Amino acid sequence: MKSIFKSTSKLLVAATLVMGLGASSLMAEVKDKFQVSWTIYVGWMPWDYAQQKGIIDKWAKKYGIEIEMVQVNDYIESINQYTAGKFDGCLMTNMDALTIPAAGGVDSTAVIMGDYSNGNDGILLKNKKKLSDIKGQTVNLVELSVSHYLLARALETVGLSEKDVKVLNTSDADMVAAWGTKDVTAMTTWNPQLSEIMANNKDANLVFDSSKTPGEIIDMLVINTETLKDNPKLAKALTGAWFETMALMKKGDEAALTFMAQASGTDLAGYKSQLDSTMMFYEPADLLTFTTSDAIPATMKKVSEFSFDHGILGEGAPDAEFIGMAFPGGKTFGDPKNIKLRFDDTYVKMAAEGKL
Repeated sequence: MKSIFKSTSKLLVAATLVMGLGASSLMAEVKDKFQVSWTIYVGWMPWDYAQQKGIIDKWAKKYGIEIEMVQVNDYIESINQYTAGKFDGCLMTNMDALTIPAAGGVDSTAVIMGDYSNGNDGILLKNKKKLSDIKGQTVNLVELSVSHYLLARALETVGLSEKDVKVLNTSDADMVAAWGTKDVTAMTTWNPQLSEIMANNKDANLVFDSSKTPGEIIDMLVINTETLKDNPKLAKALTGAWFETMALMKKGDEAALTFMAQASGTDLAGYKSQLDSTMMFYEPADLLTFTTSDAIPATMKKVSEFSFDHGILGEGAPDAEFIGMAFPGGKTFGDPKNIKLRFDDTYVKMAAEGKL
């Protein structure tokens, strides 16, 4: 499914491709100040807490650098800005890492796969209770994002395809307001918007969620590969700060969890509810097991095939293997001469071994 809205975000990437590549080469140098972009999401609130409470600063100072986490209101825009070279790193999903920076020619590395959505992304129908009732409806979602991917995966389960619905591109920042309009009858979105809509609208029925596709929507810290190569201290500091924050969450630190809840626009109970539908990797060893599993290459093959079918693997992509991806243990998928997305276990392994 393609629409005129594709030009909104994807052509911005295309227009800035040359500029982004230039920025990438400029970023390939040893430096001591870095910026990472992020947007509000349950699995990314720990980064905000770590920034605001000095945990990131503590780890950055250990390695003699400065790191700033910069909040961007619109999720896709945050990735576009990273792709154009404004940020050294960005929080994004596995699919968006493939279809925006990688497809835009910017070599990127997933350093931390902090969680995967296990119910945090879902499909809502207004006054309808079965997924099959979506046939013929217009579905509001962030087009060509993981929401679009989830919709396609869901439709398969009831013998439907994207030809049976119409997709309407909608910013994640506009979802809650859009649901309140009479014209919106179907939506695919993620938390906190998903839970807010369900809590405040009796006509909202959850008919499918990401717990039915476990491990496929992965939330990641992505760093420009050239920047990472010249500045491994950035990844070491961020990984150390992440797992220090994870330790607080694992033991149920109410002050930390309350801070994350309020910063994301909910209360403690609401945030804990969102965490219940998020597979967080609190321990480095658990994340290392996930990162090195065969499930990651298998998932990225599905994601690449979906992306090719939707024309978002880059200009002139001849097939789903156009963009190469590298995984731990020397595994690859796609063109080995065009590797633009890497899944690296180096820093998580250091954390698991206590070597940060």
